[in-house]
Amino acid sequence: MSQKEAWGSRIGLVLAMAGNAVGLGNFLRFPAQAAQNGGGAFIIPYLVTFVLMGLPLLWIEWAIGRHGGQFGHHSCPGMFDKMGRGRWLKYVGVFGLFANLTIAAYYCYLESWTLAYVWHSIIGTFRETLPSAFLDQYLGKPESGILSTPGEALFWFVLTLGLNVWILSRGLSKGVEMASKIGMPLLIVFGAILAVRGLMISTSDPKVVESPLVGLNFVWNPRFDGLLNPTTWLAAAGQIFFTLSVGMGSAHCYASYLRKKDDIALNAASAGWMNEFVEVLLGGSILIPISVAYLGLPAVMEATKGGGFALGFLTLPTLFNNWGWFAPVAGAMWFGLLFFAGITSSLAMGQPVMAFLEDEFKVQRSRSSLAFGAVTLALALPCIFFYHSGMFDEFDFWAGTFGLVVFALLESFIFAYVFGMDKGWDEITRGADMKVPLTFRFIIKYVTPLFILTVFVGSLIKPSKPWGESFSDLFSGNGWSLDPGSVIGKLMHVGVKDYTWFNAVGGMTNHFVEDITRLLLLLLFIGCAVLVYVALNRKKESSQ
Repeated sequence: MSQKEAWGSRIGLVLAMAGNAVGLGNFLRFPAQAAQNGGGAFIIPYLVTFVLMGLPLLWIEWAIGRHGGQFGHHSCPGMFDKMGRGRWLKYVGVFGLFANLTIAAYYCYLESWTLAYVWHSIIGTFRETLPSAFLDQYLGKPESGILSTPGEALFWFVLTLGLNVWILSRGLSKGVEMASKIGMPLLIVFGAILAVRGLMISTSDPKVVESPLVGLNFVWNPRFDGLLNPTTWLAAAGQIFFTLSVGMGSAHCYASYLRKKDDIALNAASAGWMNEFVEVLLGGSILIPISVAYLGLPAVMEATKGGGFALGFLTLPTLFNNWGWFAPVAGAMWFGLLFFAGITSSLAMGQPVMAFLEDEFKVQRSRSSLAFGAVTLALALPCIFFYHSGMFDEFDFWAGTFGLVVFALLESFIFAYVFGMDKGWDEITRGADMKVPLTFRFIIKYVTPLFILTVFVGSLIKPSKPWGESFSDLFSGNGWSLDPGSVIGKLMHVGVKDYTWFNAVGGMTNHFVEDITRLLLLLLFIGCAVLVYVALNRKKESSQ
C-alpha cells in the first residue's frame, strides 16, 4: 500500500466518512421525502431500508476499498480489477470516477449558494428582499431564451471550488481530515441550536399558526400504513442511496488508506449511524417544525411537493425574520451548516479522482487537485449557464440518482458472487472491533442485491398511477402508465408535448439542452473508460 497518504486518527476517519455521507440532502431532501410520503409512514420503511441495504452497502464499499488499497489502488477501477480475473471488472470501477466528477460539477455550484446565503443572511438581505426574487437575480434567470446570465453566482462558485481545491491539495490528514474535524462538529452544534430554538416557538405569538411539535410529530410518529405502499419503499431506498453517498466510489477511496487489519466493521457502522443521527434527529427537527409553526402543516406538505429546496432556500430565510435580533444569526447558522454538509461531501468527491491520477499516472498531489478543479469547472459552467434549461437536473438524475443505483447493483453482485462471500465476509470481519451479526452474511449475499435490483427496476418502469392500479390496468389490457420521471419515461420523452430541438424562430429549446446533456454525460463516461484502459494496461505492461 502507498504510504504517501494516511489517516491521522480514527476519529478523523469516521468524521471524514460521516462528512462524505452527511450532505445537503440530510437537511433538505429527507424532510421533503418524509412529508411527501406520509411523515411517520416513511420512517419505518426508511429505517428497514437502512438496515437491509444501507448498512450492508457501507460494509461492502469499505471492504472493497481496504482490499484494493493493499495493492496500491485508491480509486475504483484498480480496486475492481483486483476483485476477480475478468477484464470487465475495471470498467465497472469507471462509475467511481464518472459519478464523482459529474456530481461534483453541480454539487459544488449548489454548495456555493449556501456560502453566498451565509453572507447575505449576515448583512440582512432577506429582511428587505424576498428570497425568491433574490435567487432569480442571483442565478441570472433569463427573461427569454435558455441561457442564464449569472454574475454574483459565478463569484461564489469560483470561491467555493477554489476552497475545495486548496483543502484537497493539503493532503488527506492535513486537508480532508482537518476540514471534517472542524466542519462536522460545527454542523451538529448549529443544527442543535436551530432545532431547540425552533421547537421553543410559542403558540402565543400571533404569527404562529400551530405548534412546531405538530410538525415534529408528523415526521417522527411511526405509522404502519407505509409498509404496504411500494412508492414509499422506493422513496425510502432512494433516500438511503442519496444520504449515505453509496454507489459513488468515495467511501471506497477513503477506506483504501487503511491497513490490512484496521477495523472497518465498527468504523463503517459508526459513520452510518452518525449520518442517521444528523438526518433523522437534526434534519427532521429543523425545516418541517419551523415551517409548520408559521405556515401550518397543509401548506408545508404542499410546498414540499417540489422538494425541500423551496422551503430551505426560499421560505426559511423569511421565517427567520420572526426571531428578531437572532434572525441573521439563525440564517448564518442554517446556511452555514448546509455549507459544512456540502463541502465535506464535495471533498470526498475530489479524492477518488485525484487518487486515480496519482496512482495510475504518477501525478503530484498539487497538480492532481488542480486537474480535478479544472475538470469540475469545465463541467460546471454549462450547468451554470443552462441551469434554467434543465442541464442541472439532467446531471443530478443520471449521475446523482440513477448512476448510483446501477453502480451499487453491480458492486453488490461482484462482491458476493465474483469476489465471493467467503473472502468478502473475511474482509469485513478481519480486525473488526465489533461482532458483525452472522445474519448479515445472508443479507449481503441475497437480500441487499435483491433490494437494489427492485429499486433499479422500479426506477426504470415507475408508473404515473399507484402501483396496484397500474398492474390492474396492465393485466386488463390497458397498458402500463409510465411516469415521465422514470428512466424509460425520460428516454422516450413520455408526456412531452411538441418535442423539438428548435423553436419557430430557430432558437434552441430545453429539449435540445436535455438531449445534448445526455450525450455529454455519455462521452464523459466513455472518456473515463478510455483513461482506465490506458492506465491499467500500461501498468500491467510495466510490471511484466
